[in-house]
Amino acid sequence: MELSVRSRGWENGATIPPRHTADGEDLSPKIEIAGVPAGVQSFALVFDDPDAPVGTWVHWVLYEIPGSTRELPEGVPRTESLSDGARQGRNSWNEIGYQGPSPPPGQPHRYIFHLYALSGSPRAGAGLTADALVKAIEPLVVAKATYLGMYGRSK
Repeated sequence: MELSVRSRGWENGATIPPRHTADGEDLSPKIEIAGVPAGVQSFALVFDDPDAPVGTWVHWVLYEIPGSTRELPEGVPRTESLSDGARQGRNSWNEIGYQGPSPPPGQPHRYIFHLYALSGSPRAGAGLTADALVKAIEPLVVAKATYLGMYGRSK
């Protein structure tokens, strides 16, 4: 079985429920992790919008997630450190934690969860950007999985 990541809120490629967007409660969705390779010590997660008008827009950066984790609850607090030791980085608004989809009117955008299974931990402080995180974990990546959601606004 390969590493996989999914949300209970929608099927891969389907519309993200408003509850998880700026038009709703703006809560991070419940995330499930499966097919974890042996020896994984930690995970990192980046949630982004590659269709943003200014280039890829990052909505969530989460890392040092313990390797024993198989799900993240809905509504992860917007704090630098979580009770399990995980850390959150800065999104494209330069804020800590999850910020849901909020595209301009027009065609729906793709929103992608990128889950990285790691052989170690980046041992970095809170507040990393997605670019800094991806660079820090590059030598530690054992497996990667993605999950897609769509969201758009007509006006």
